[in-house]
Amino acid sequence: MFPSFSPIHPELSPGFRIINNFSDRFSFNLCNKEKNDKFHIHKLDSVVIESSLSQSIAIIAMDASIKNNIATSISYTHISNQPLVKTIYHAAFVTSSEAELFAIRYDINQALSKKNVSKIIVITDSIHVAKNIFDTLSHPLQIHAIAILEELCQFFSRNPINSIEFWKYPSCLEWYLHKAVDLEMKASNPTLVYLCKIL
Repeated sequence: MFPSFSPIHPELSPGFRIINNFSDRFSFNLCNKEKNDKFHIHKLDSVVIESSLSQSIAIIAMDASIKNNIATSISYTHISNQPLVKTIYHAAFVTSSEAELFAIRYDINQALSKKNVSKIIVITDSIHVAKNIFDTLSHPLQIHAIAILEELCQFFSRNPINSIEFWKYPSCLEWYLHKAVDLEMKASNPTLVYLCKIL
């Protein structure tokens, strides 16, 4: 459950905002339009190789879509020398942005449950959704963002080297890790258990 929204929530107050206190601990890596697609895929491959060599880096690849009024979010989370964790979420009558934000929160929570993790890398094709987490202006997804900000604030406060990176991958690149998530997403065909809720 997400906390009730409050415009005076500490995470939105100027003295407590992550964007003010920990601006060097999070980053967004977009596709460089001046470079070609192969360059971006090479950068993503380098990120995966780096994470596979360190037990302090958690890498998360995720995607979300809506079929038959049901949002599905699939993510793969990996930490070196640990099994790959695959999670699938289904939620009825929510937007894909809400499903994506919930998945980000859950995956961050899972990564933070590991004692040695000091860096989280989230790879998503919905980078604009991730940016909403750090947007201090009022927006429809702010109630979800606050829950994520609370966890990140604790994570950043715990150690000065702790950080999180968001990487964008365009679906058209068919990068191998996204392709695995995307194939599973396309194979998923959820149906409502209580059909009367459609009414």
